[in-house]
Amino acid sequence: MTLWENLSLAFKGGGDHSRPPLGRSYIGTYGGASLSSEAPFSYVSAVHEAYVENAIAQRAVRIVAEGVGGAPLADLSDDVSALVNQTSAGQSLLETVAAHLLLHGNAYVQIICGGDDKPCELFALRPDRITIEPDSKGWPVAYRYRAGEHQTRFAAQDQMGRNAVIHIKAFHPTDDHYGLGCLGAAAKAVAVHNAAAKWNKALLDNAARPSGALVYDPGADGSALTGEQFDRLKAEMEASFAGSGNAGRPMLLEGGLKWQSMSMTPADMDFVALKEAAAREIALAFGVPPMLLGLPGDNSYANYREANRALWRLTILPLAGKILRGLSDALISWWPEESLSIDRDQIPALSEDRERLWKQVCDADFMSPEEKRAMLGLD
Repeated sequence: MTLWENLSLAFKGGGDHSRPPLGRSYIGTYGGASLSSEAPFSYVSAVHEAYVENAIAQRAVRIVAEGVGGAPLADLSDDVSALVNQTSAGQSLLETVAAHLLLHGNAYVQIICGGDDKPCELFALRPDRITIEPDSKGWPVAYRYRAGEHQTRFAAQDQMGRNAVIHIKAFHPTDDHYGLGCLGAAAKAVAVHNAAAKWNKALLDNAARPSGALVYDPGADGSALTGEQFDRLKAEMEASFAGSGNAGRPMLLEGGLKWQSMSMTPADMDFVALKEAAAREIALAFGVPPMLLGLPGDNSYANYREANRALWRLTILPLAGKILRGLSDALISWWPEESLSIDRDQIPALSEDRERLWKQVCDADFMSPEEKRAMLGLD
């Protein structure tokens, strides 16, 4: 029986009400589906190239992750507030989870309970070390965490139906178990940007100008340099005239040699514009307006304030909502009355939107004061 037949029978009140089977996912060494068409894919090397060595990608991820971690939360009980806002092993929970979702597409949070059987700590696990263990139908029954030679198995749910590990994932259209991060989409732009940076450094190391060529004039007899003469000339050039330390040093040439300078055409210099385009593409992949990263030539927003508001509306608030909903669904077993959410009235970037709403509500003469307070969310 197909999936659609099972679903139709379930809606009609008949047939099998169990979960439909899921397709088997590709399980790689980094815990997730392949994020790149190039194989093999290494999450660690991709993070090192994109986050550790690329200033644009690192700043974009940190802007979003730190925004999620610093977003004001709505009123919570002291226990839940301390659980979510505490720092565990030197990491901020919400900031770390947001960074994992952006880079890997999956975030795993371990729920550690104390002696009273209530959660006392939430710890974000590295997603590249997690492997999902499915049952016969493909639904997750356990999570395996591997660190070196040590491996720990966490059951998806305990005997009381409570989660031991919270799995928050970004949408992946072709994978049932793992989410899709932004590294795959930004990988080529990161490679272009890093290559352009290496080109600039190499150019500076070579006296910040295009290299030239030594042209040998054979003269009337048409003789050429011997192999020994060529090797000696090459060694002297590398030792005395190559590199930034020898910039501007006069060159003494023997008879038959002349220096021919080489220039670069405008087409060869397009790498500058190519680097800026790659930087904007990296910012686009992580959902950050390029203006906030200081990229030149980007006038998509009227000013910095509009770009900051777009960042909160389109990137930070949706990502924070996804994370908080995932945490709330898992913690509801202990605190059924609590709901994690962002208090938008305390976000400075959205103050103009709040001011506009208050003015519109106050000018509505056809509404009673009680109705106005209810529309503004005031008790």
